[in-house]
Amino acid sequence: MAFTLFSNDLKDGEKMPERHVFNGMGYKGDNISPHLVWDDVPAGTKSFVVSVYDPDAPTGSGWWHWIVANIPADIRLLPQGAGSGQDGLPEGAVQARTDFGKAGYGGAAPPAGETHRYIFTVHALDVESIDVDENASGAMVGFNVHFHTLGSASLTVTYI
Repeated sequence: MAFTLFSNDLKDGEKMPERHVFNGMGYKGDNISPHLVWDDVPAGTKSFVVSVYDPDAPTGSGWWHWIVANIPADIRLLPQGAGSGQDGLPEGAVQARTDFGKAGYGGAAPPAGETHRYIFTVHALDVESIDVDENASGAMVGFNVHFHTLGSASLTVTYI
């Protein structure tokens, strides 16, 4: 079986529901992080990192919408609202700083008229934790993930 990421809230290749869109920057979404669940993780997994990235943002470097590091290896689910302060994150998990300037989930908010992709990814790591905190950037988390990834699973949604 292949390492896979699923969601009750998002469907791969489809439009992101308003519930998960940012509230600000001209948008009036609910800014609620979606339910995510993963299965068939690689052998030797000791922790996970979940990220949401928009490669289409007009920044030259994309846009980090959510980063959760140090998710324990026995966890296979983030419930809806976990990144929005509505449901608890697993003990030991750390939300890092997004490109909105703070830790926590930030939903879709593309410039008017543009369609952007939002890539939700879970990375299985060979270490119990990486050395990051709530002030770490997406690039810093990605740097640490790069050296410890056993496998990754993604789903992509769009928003206009």
